[in-house]
Amino acid sequence: MTPPADQALPPCAERAIVPFMETPDHATDTPAEASGATGIAAQDWATAAADPQYRAAVVDLLGALAYGELAAFERLAEDAKLAPTLGDKAELAKMAAAEFHHFEQLSRRLTAVDEDPTAAMEPFAKALDDFHRQTAPSDWLEGLVKAYVGDSIASDFYREVAARLDTDTRSLVLAVLDDTGHGNFAVEKVRAAIEADPRLGGRLALWARRLMGEALSQAQRVVADRDALSTMLVGGVADGFDLAEVGRMFSRITEAHTKRMAALGLAA
Repeated sequence: MTPPADQALPPCAERAIVPFMETPDHATDTPAEASGATGIAAQDWATAAADPQYRAAVVDLLGALAYGELAAFERLAEDAKLAPTLGDKAELAKMAAAEFHHFEQLSRRLTAVDEDPTAAMEPFAKALDDFHRQTAPSDWLEGLVKAYVGDSIASDFYREVAARLDTDTRSLVLAVLDDTGHGNFAVEKVRAAIEADPRLGGRLALWARRLMGEALSQAQRVVADRDALSTMLVGGVADGFDLAEVGRMFSRITEAHTKRMAALGLAA
């Protein structure tokens, strides 16, 4: 499957990374162990980090993830204000706490490898903040769709990248992508709302398509400025993605997106 025209891979030789975090359903779970890891994917951090370009790419990746987790915590706490019931508010608060715990894990890891977490996150803050500002939900249901569909695109991407990382970094990345429970919660609430008022389906489907487009647009801006990270994604670091693999990767992510839309009862 190829992405629709309005969701085409960005230029810059398909250099793309999708912002923010959180995975509700492990749709593209592809750990390196499943296919027999070789090269960097079979090395530990101490060995792999001897390559300064690989080290820089991983610091960028962890910085992007860390700020994504922090932004997710902030956004979920804000979305809780839109919750229609006290129970819904409490559920979002619990998810926000899980995202902050993930942020702390990433911060500790950056500190452990002698990197300043704030400095590692800084290059990604504006793009992520711009994305969240441009896709601020107007109501409770849009917030749920954003968390379920939008954040999952990023999680799928990071899982794909994790298969090429060293063993220590891969374990951390997969751990912070653990399900926070938002997936099933969002599907239940959105499907119930659409069943009660089918007219909501069209509006929410358009909203989800907008999220996909905005995510890829911001992604292009981020990676274009981060040479080590973009080089790792398109090849140039051992076990990085070549251009053909980037295309296949985004096809898998797009397919997973379509399945999530169907789970919500929305057309992709």
